[in-house]
Amino acid sequence: MARKTDSKSDRATPDVPEGTIVIKKYANRRLYNTASSSYITLEDLAKMVRDNVEFAVFDAKSGDDITHSILTQIIMDEESNGGQMLPVSFLRQLIGMYGNSMQTLMPSYLEASMTNFRQNQTKIREAFDKGMSANPLAAIHETNMALMRAAADTLIPGGIPGGAKQKPAPQEKPASETSSDEISALRDQMALMQKKLDELGK
Repeated sequence: MARKTDSKSDRATPDVPEGTIVIKKYANRRLYNTASSSYITLEDLAKMVRDNVEFAVFDAKSGDDITHSILTQIIMDEESNGGQMLPVSFLRQLIGMYGNSMQTLMPSYLEASMTNFRQNQTKIREAFDKGMSANPLAAIHETNMALMRAAADTLIPGGIPGGAKQKPAPQEKPASETSSDEISALRDQMALMQKKLDELGK
């Protein structure tokens, strides 16, 4: 992919997928949108996220991709400005995952959970609008927690903090067989949850 320059600087912008807007962060903490040739704020970036606008943020001096830290900062600002969405219990459990073998599993797990939630949010909203007594969010939470406990029991002896203590398995399965069993269990759980949501949406 060809590298290009922007009107703010003669330095070449980093290679990014086509359609992705490059945002540069300067030493004065100002953010510069190379597509609109204008300075923007974190609020502007938050709106771009909600509008499904793809962007990547780079340090103007080093060229490092700092998109992750910028998005994390946006979440911190939202949480501190009264828009709290992350429960304290969730934050504690998430922090507890750092530094152990579950850490590498969590990103894909959380991404899959959020994707599943977004795909089913219409059915969830319809269920609430109809005044259904059954809570589809509870079903999703129950399934997610079951999957997390299963993964923790596989990777961490004794499970995650707060989880039920499991008896040691009489015989360990080969890694490939364990992985296959986990994938199969995940598919069964997701299929069951989808069935419940379909029933609620009728």
